[in-house]
Amino acid sequence: MNYSEYIEINPEKRFGRPIIIGTRISVYDVLSWLSEGMTINDIISDFPELNENQIKACLSYAAEKEHKLRVVS
Repeated sequence: MNYSEYIEINPEKRFGRPIIIGTRISVYDVLSWLSEGMTINDIISDFPELNENQIKACLSYAAEKEHKLRVVS
């Protein structure tokens, strides 16, 4: 998935945190909700402006960032 279709970083919004385009909902918000046990459907129910692809883009963004981390020894 090309998360850049759904995620933007704009210093003018949410202090430059990555957010879902067209919203003020951050990637962190979505990941936090998922980690607390919310399902994709739960999130969409609470935030109907979101869709499944946007939520999956947050996961893809996090996976890409994790992949780029390097352990310094």
